[in-house]
Amino acid sequence: MTEELNRPDGLPRLAYRVEGAGIPLVLVHGVGGDSSNWDDVVARLAPRFRIVRLDLRGHGRSAPIASPCSVEDFARDVTDVMQAAGIRSCRLAGFSLGGQIVQAVAVNSPERVDRLVLISAVAGRTEAERTKVAARVEEIRTKGLAAIAAENRDRWFTQGFQRAHPDKVETRVRQLQQTDLESYRHSYAVFATADFADRLAEIRVPTLIITGEEDAGSTPRMARLMHERIRGSALKILPGLRHSLLIESPDLVAGLLNGSL
Repeated sequence: MTEELNRPDGLPRLAYRVEGAGIPLVLVHGVGGDSSNWDDVVARLAPRFRIVRLDLRGHGRSAPIASPCSVEDFARDVTDVMQAAGIRSCRLAGFSLGGQIVQAVAVNSPERVDRLVLISAVAGRTEAERTKVAARVEEIRTKGLAAIAAENRDRWFTQGFQRAHPDKVETRVRQLQQTDLESYRHSYAVFATADFADRLAEIRVPTLIITGEEDAGSTPRMARLMHERIRGSALKILPGLRHSLLIESPDLVAGLLNGSL
């Protein structure tokens, strides 16, 4: 069941859903998606979790984003939903932009996090990578979402998955195209600039880092950097896979979550 959190001080309304009972597990999706991107993973998780999934501001059923925001704003959205759901601390997993958001929660509100999972996440971009993602921000500003939708099929999914599951690929692409453009621009600007590489050593909870071997944006190099800087973390680089692990490989992701959480 979808619930709504209406907040004071002009903060965006947030939609979220709570499923199951047991250990609290909060899931945070990526830019241009919504909480439904976790559907196939959640269906495969052990029934020992009380799962909370929010639609980030500007996504899904949450209110749009009308002005620039920060990764800390997104992190507050997560902790406000936790508060509304009666959760003091939790297992926390984030995908793509969600990975940066949960890093922000882990370093700025460590008492909120018992265990952490970073999936297809970003940290420590090189100068060349920063330049490339800044150009993408400008392309979105000048040409809109249609300009990036086609190339995202190949960035997100392997050729084999595209041939075998064209319906799932097109559903995800349509979801991107239907995202409010201004909300996407502001969210993608956060994705392009937020970076916790210099603070990763502050994360002291058990952490699992997962990325696809062929992910061009959330690269294995970044995953290894996170692994090296987060003491005691575990690293899983999934052979042959690209970015959209929640949709292409829910069995693998759920298995890793069940084993680490």
